[in-house]
Amino acid sequence: MGYILHFMFILTERFGKMELYLIRHGQSVNNVINDGKNRLPDPPLTELGYQQAEIVSQHLLNAIKIVRETPESATLVSKPKYRISKLYCSPMLRALQTAQPISKELGLAPEVWVNSHEYGGIFMYEENGTVGLPGKTRSEILAQFPHYVLPKEISEQGWWHSNKEEWSSCHGRAIKVASQLLEWTEQDERIAMVTHGGFMDALLKALFNQLPGRDVYYHHFNTAITHLTFDPARRRINLLYLNRVDHLSAEYVS
Repeated sequence: MGYILHFMFILTERFGKMELYLIRHGQSVNNVINDGKNRLPDPPLTELGYQQAEIVSQHLLNAIKIVRETPESATLVSKPKYRISKLYCSPMLRALQTAQPISKELGLAPEVWVNSHEYGGIFMYEENGTVGLPGKTRSEILAQFPHYVLPKEISEQGWWHSNKEEWSSCHGRAIKVASQLLEWTEQDERIAMVTHGGFMDALLKALFNQLPGRDVYYHHFNTAITHLTFDPARRRINLLYLNRVDHLSAEYVS
């Protein structure tokens, strides 16, 4: 399968336009708890999650070696592996933290895309059900991540103003994000988006015109990468690979 995907990459790099790399955040505190009732509304990364974020940032930066041959000689040259030109991330803490080392290595300021947050929003469990919380305020985000680009919808009242989100609403957000991405397909951009497992599943279904539902689930490990190219001439989306974690050794996969 790996050889088939590599061959597809050669073709689509010639004929595709925009490229999209979906990256799940590093392991969060909520990823390792056994009882969902003990979840945090906006959990940070674990120590393993920080390590995963550092590893994926190096992976996105590293160059590949290419031999260019002429009749007279052969020269070994380096070419950026991903050539990311734009970096987006969710406003949730674990995504903001994962984007930080990526931003540093690639020299890109992350743009926070509110609609890319995880299913459910910011909420906590109480005896009588769930209670929504506002999420980090504009000042709180900028105090920790001063170079991030924030939209106006993140205010001093936070960015989440509802109770726990339903799955139908998550899929509605995914359709909006997919529509925006499709509007950009003529642009020669290589976009990385640091987001969440549930939202990545919803977004892929929106891009592929699949019905929402949990019968089929596009699973992603922490910091796994999914790569798509958009070919406007053929009106086609090419899925080059899904849930790739070859940047992680076995002990770092979660």
